[in-house]
Amino acid sequence: MDLQQRINAFSKLGQFLSQFGTTSIQKDATVIANDLFFDGFKHQIKLAKEHNGWFTEANVFFSVESWANALTSTNINQWVSTYNFNNTEPKTVGIIMAGNIPLVGFHDFLSVLISGHKVLVKQSSNDKHLLPYLAKYLEVVEPGFKGKITFTQDKLETFDAVIATGSNNTARYFEYYFKNKPSIIRKNRNSVAILNGNESQDQLEALSDDIFRYYGLGCRNVSKLFVPKDYNFDAFFKAVYKWHPVIHEAKYANNYDYNKAVYLMSEFDMLENGFLMIKEDESYASPIATVFYEYYDTAANLKDKLQQDSDKIQCIVSNGFSENEVAFGHTQKPELWDYADDVDTVDFLLKI
Repeated sequence: MDLQQRINAFSKLGQFLSQFGTTSIQKDATVIANDLFFDGFKHQIKLAKEHNGWFTEANVFFSVESWANALTSTNINQWVSTYNFNNTEPKTVGIIMAGNIPLVGFHDFLSVLISGHKVLVKQSSNDKHLLPYLAKYLEVVEPGFKGKITFTQDKLETFDAVIATGSNNTARYFEYYFKNKPSIIRKNRNSVAILNGNESQDQLEALSDDIFRYYGLGCRNVSKLFVPKDYNFDAFFKAVYKWHPVIHEAKYANNYDYNKAVYLMSEFDMLENGFLMIKEDESYASPIATVFYEYYDTAANLKDKLQQDSDKIQCIVSNGFSENEVAFGHTQKPELWDYADDVDTVDFLLKI
């Protein structure tokens, strides 16, 4: 199986996923193997929702639609065009996946297979329904993948390299356990937004998507705002109001009530609007239903701070502040070449 066959297989997967949009599900008779997989994937989405209360249909469909948009032949070819795959010796790469948002480990899965390696996947128990089903679809549309994709519930064994994602605590375990293997070990990261007070209503509404999508559980979700002295939050609260129905989601509401009670009992200063709290705090990782904020004096000083804390930050959302900034509303719409922690996964895979 050559590179073009792998590209074709994933673009076919993208066509399959394109039937499951955020606004509607429409079966496309031209999609390969659709009669075998269409209804079954709807059932897997239902199972994912029943198994994990954070995986609402809206969140799963958003993830699926995002991958459908990414997995076009044009996008994949643009992505792989900068690498040399000719000398890749097939090896087995283990992936330990997180389970915070639907299909969160798909990019690693894609990167391993597109590089010509075999993949050994240990999924999080929170996200175990969607990816194995999509792997079966890949094996049908491209039989060359058969024998190259393995899922396990046990500890990883017999592999040549590993990509592991977890918390700062589990990362220490990963670093020790995989010390003799080539590895990418990912820790906790959060995303921030830089505001200057001149943002438009549209930009602030887009920022609300960066905050609330997936309930804020992703490392690309904005969990902290940097604002100038005397910043007026009125426009911000007005802009995020479109997300107010989120308070009717039981798991979110429970977290909101709990964290609000903690803040009140601790007599912390905070502002809230009935579904979101903002609190001045130097930390980057805010609890669910909370966004931290911190004041800055000059852009230069803030850039120095963010550079010093770069190992804690996934995305910087801003408008003209940073060279590698992400536009408002785009944190959960990464391109194939937007790598987690700025570590080029494919380059790593081609060198093991």
